[in-house]
Amino acid sequence: MAKSFDPPNVWRPFGAFSQSVISGNGQTIYLKGQVALGLDCQIVGVGDMETQVGQVLQNISSILGAMGGRMSDVVSLQQFTTDIQKFMRCGEVRTSFFEAPYPVTTTLEVSSLYDPRLLIEITAIAEIPLDRFAMPETAQEKHQ
Repeated sequence: MAKSFDPPNVWRPFGAFSQSVISGNGQTIYLKGQVALGLDCQIVGVGDMETQVGQVLQNISSILGAMGGRMSDVVSLQQFTTDIQKFMRCGEVRTSFFEAPYPVTTTLEVSSLYDPRLLIEITAIAEIPLDRFAMPETAQEKHQ
């Protein structure tokens, strides 16, 4: 039975989506695309790709951490950027969150995200080992 989870330490969804969906026995975690929003729902790092990439990866880390996960549990990333050249210069930011073996990654340049001040959106799939996974008490049944 799938459950959705929106942790209290990340901005609250304002549309028809969840921050993450927990599927199966709770090991596989599907995160919605994260953008550079702080807890106050304000865009962080307007015009600064490195700052936005850092905020996005911190959001992913916070969501996983709320369930006992780590960035090393991320197995797949899909990245959407409005400027591939600026994004490609953010390798140091990424390596501050990930170490080998790195997650599989797909990166696409797009013409725009939902707000033109946003430069990057990243979605992730993670697998948290059962011995570390903690089902959030506030997770809600996705299908009833």
